[in-house]
Amino acid sequence: MKKIEKKQYIKFAIAAVLYGLFILWMQNGWLALGYILLIDIYLTKYIPWGFWKKTKNPTLKSIFDWVDDIIFALVAVYFINLFVFQNYQIPSSSLEKSLLVGDYLFVSKVSYGPRVPNTPLSFPLVQNTLPILNCKSYLDWPSWGYKRVAGLGKIQRNDIVVFNFPAGDTIALLQQNPDYYTLVQMYGREAVHMNKQTFGDIIYRPVDKRENYVKRCVGLPGDSLSVRNNQVYINGKAAQNPKNMQLNYFVETETPLTETMFRNWGVSRDDYMPYGQPCTVSDPETLSFLGFQPNTNGTYNLVYRFPMTEAMVAQVKKLPSVKKVIVEPEVFGGTMYYPVDYDNGWTRDNYGPIWIPKRGATIELTPENLALYRRCIKNYENNELEEKDGVVYINGEKASTYTFKYDYYWMMGDNRHNSADSRSWGFVPEDHIVGKPIMIWLSLDKDRSLFDGGIRWNRLFRWVDSMK
Repeated sequence: MKKIEKKQYIKFAIAAVLYGLFILWMQNGWLALGYILLIDIYLTKYIPWGFWKKTKNPTLKSIFDWVDDIIFALVAVYFINLFVFQNYQIPSSSLEKSLLVGDYLFVSKVSYGPRVPNTPLSFPLVQNTLPILNCKSYLDWPSWGYKRVAGLGKIQRNDIVVFNFPAGDTIALLQQNPDYYTLVQMYGREAVHMNKQTFGDIIYRPVDKRENYVKRCVGLPGDSLSVRNNQVYINGKAAQNPKNMQLNYFVETETPLTETMFRNWGVSRDDYMPYGQPCTVSDPETLSFLGFQPNTNGTYNLVYRFPMTEAMVAQVKKLPSVKKVIVEPEVFGGTMYYPVDYDNGWTRDNYGPIWIPKRGATIELTPENLALYRRCIKNYENNELEEKDGVVYINGEKASTYTFKYDYYWMMGDNRHNSADSRSWGFVPEDHIVGKPIMIWLSLDKDRSLFDGGIRWNRLFRWVDSMK
């Protein structure tokens, strides 16, 4: 055995202390077995970790040096991505005008406490599918249960939160929007499972490999929430609306609105030209239904439809050519809302009241409660739930009540009329929470070229908390 030098002990001591702090943070004694590896790496060196450094072949040494650096980088990125922060890109307009399509965010894992991964053996920086190969980026085994280590705080009302899509546990690969459960309600389970040409294979994904979503938390565990005429109420009181919350409006104008106007208002082309054509309404019956009146010659003025904040509405109303601005009315029968298999008459603009489950709280298992909380009991908290002759069985035993194991949250987009959120797919369990966006580090406008305003310089390095 070679003599161990003093600097080896120093390096080992530093590594041992840091690793010990990591074990305390994870609260997992089994991780102490890693000390055996550290002892050999820094002191005993029975395993020839750096065997290639002794080779006299410079090409071989160079190749192994590169491999060593790449492996170290991948391991470092893997742990940073799991426990510290990750990058996230805003994919849709559901949070506009607070967060925009093309915003790149740093998402803090330590704000609410990082989760121990359900699937520890996975490729870093890939959510669930390897590009090009188009196969799973993770191994199903080993599989660990839910555990979250200590963080800096808890979710607060109006926090913007990144989370795993709750209804993403089961996926129809060729048609992921709407979600699997809505597809089953629309077409029937047999049709979805048998028609692979339309829907593709039906697969299951563990919690940490479900798609990442970002919304604003408007309801906390134990809250009673309702929406009345687009206003959210919490425990019977009107909630404070985000300053950039927007709704869809119809705007009547005597002259066309220009692209420059929409650009100045921050309205994307997808919102006012969704199919390459201006988003205008010309059908007389629709215009009459909306309350617009024809001119003396029987023709109607131009009527545009696009989302706006209250501040934008005030701006638009001041334009000399604008005759009338009205909020988009409720569309009945167009979309299914949670729970999709229970008709309660709730809609996009008038929803609830609905109670948000809280850990330790107990409910009676009535038909309505079963419709609202079946997914919580069965899918999220992993119980067997059956109904026979009007009797409810949980894990094979008769049950008239149920006590929740998790806290749940209610997430909504600021772009209220263009957001698939908790109104569509229900509660977000605590084990689905990924982290808190803290900073925009890059923002790209897909409607403009890189050298013509494609980079939104005014959004770079802005704190997300400033957008409440």
